[in-house]
Amino acid sequence: MQSSSDWLTTQPVKRRRIGLFEITLMALSLAGSMAMTVEASEQEYPDVIEVQVNAREQNVFDFDVTVSSPYDTPDRYADGFRAMSRDGVIYGERKLFHAHSSEQPFTRDMYGVFVPAGVVVVVIQARDKAHGYGGKVVEVALPRR
Repeated sequence: MQSSSDWLTTQPVKRRRIGLFEITLMALSLAGSMAMTVEASEQEYPDVIEVQVNAREQNVFDFDVTVSSPYDTPDRYADGFRAMSRDGVIYGERKLFHAHSSEQPFTRDMYGVFVPAGVVVVVIQARDKAHGYGGKVVEVALPRR
């Protein structure tokens, strides 16, 4: 009588052919996961991912800004954000004085920002303590305009 281990070694190995389609899917999956890893680890600037805006009074607005800062270290973290026009006129800026490593993404407010009449869209951009402003921005339409 054969033992179970003998049986395993004497049985023919059934092999399954992997088709070109399956190889392509595996390669795309691997490339996609590698790209996401590289993108997150090499992100130079924090990204603005959401903005809520409310009109406080005529030409004055309050912003709630959500920022993603994946690297977030004491030497390099999201240390501010600003509201500006599409052509770079700055209407308001909020400085952040500490890292938000345990709170990602995080939301902070910026109240009482004066935006001149006639401006209907504001760009919100975050900054990094080490590299300055950059990253993904959010354009937000101002209410009552």
